[in-house]
Amino acid sequence: MNFIEELRWRGLIQDMTPELEAAIEEGMITGYIGFDPTAPSLHIGNMVTIMLLVHLQRHGHKPIALVGGATGRIGDPSGKDAERQLLPLEEIEKNLEKTGKQLSSFLDFDCGANSAEMSNNYDFYKDMNVLEFMRDVGKHMTVNYMMAKDSVKNRLESGLSYTEFSYQLIQGYDFKCLYEEKNCSLQMGGSDQWGNITAGVEFIRRMLSKKAHALTTPLLTKPDGKKYGKSEGGNVWLDPTMTSPYQFYQFWLRSDDNMMDRLLKTFSLRSKEEIEDILSRHEAAPHERIAQKALAEEITVRVHSKEAYNSAVKASELLFGKAKKETLLSLSTADLEAVRGEVRSFHISKSDLNAGLGVISLMADTTSIVNSRGEAQRAIKNNAVSINKEKVTNKDLEIDAAHLLHDKYILLENGKKNKFLIIAE
Repeated sequence: MNFIEELRWRGLIQDMTPELEAAIEEGMITGYIGFDPTAPSLHIGNMVTIMLLVHLQRHGHKPIALVGGATGRIGDPSGKDAERQLLPLEEIEKNLEKTGKQLSSFLDFDCGANSAEMSNNYDFYKDMNVLEFMRDVGKHMTVNYMMAKDSVKNRLESGLSYTEFSYQLIQGYDFKCLYEEKNCSLQMGGSDQWGNITAGVEFIRRMLSKKAHALTTPLLTKPDGKKYGKSEGGNVWLDPTMTSPYQFYQFWLRSDDNMMDRLLKTFSLRSKEEIEDILSRHEAAPHERIAQKALAEEITVRVHSKEAYNSAVKASELLFGKAKKETLLSLSTADLEAVRGEVRSFHISKSDLNAGLGVISLMADTTSIVNSRGEAQRAIKNNAVSINKEKVTNKDLEIDAAHLLHDKYILLENGKKNKFLIIAE
């Protein structure tokens, strides 16, 4: 399969200009996607378009990741019902740095002729004043053409500032600059970007009398039409400080069965044969969640690391599986910190442990795991309480420093579902 055939099989083509497939057949092509620094991290919605660049490079073509130092200051109206809030310049700069680092983990920037490159579109405008922009850029696009774009028409009733109206001028000029400087003849993006991308194709036709190409991919949505990529807490981010590797792993593990064909073809780098085999085995035994486990492992390792994946699996076994004491004792500090983010935790003083702390007092007085000492006694009598995966049978058990994992943690369970992490400092 060539690049277009690969995307077509994976369901990653929404629209493309008619002559792109022929251009792909002629030899190496350079293509780009723009990423605006509107947040301190990319999220899994961005990964859909990142995969276009990944497949482009895997098929021997050259990818460019364009970070929006300029467009991030303007705001893209595409798919938005209201005007974006403009970010402070220092925040945009911080976001740019983080976005660049995250993009670097997906693409190969040192592989010869088709090595990936990263550009910042601020470089195209930093020495241009407003009169030059109006004369050299604005002159080449008619208002009628710009008004016909869906991103503009959909906002006419709610209101659209000149700032956002001009966004397609800047994105179009970006394409023209990349065409001239880097022989980049293909721009790709999500389907909501078709208007902005084709504006660039038109820019190149009018200003350079050259032919450029466009390709968009469908937005990833759930069967009910809602945007895919959000959990109950909001976006699923690639930054581990915003969405922990455990939460990231769990997001994929909990994916609906009816999404797995689409998700594997969108995000997995496995071959057609491997993906079809996974889907076949999954369909035969959906309760085993074969597809979810395969995808969760592949993406967690790619975005974070093998170590982060292993930690997420161990934490999952501890929280939801039938993990025994051996599993608990094998957890690292990082593993226990992942657990800490998912269960209720309590802080206690190490001096209390050194003085001796009864299990009933720990549950009812030092923490609020139970509402009363009587409730703690009944839980122990009913064989419901465990300390570090060992059942508590003695209501007079003293908890001391010897119970601490990594000199800091105690896992207390009250029943199968109620897990608490006690942190001694």
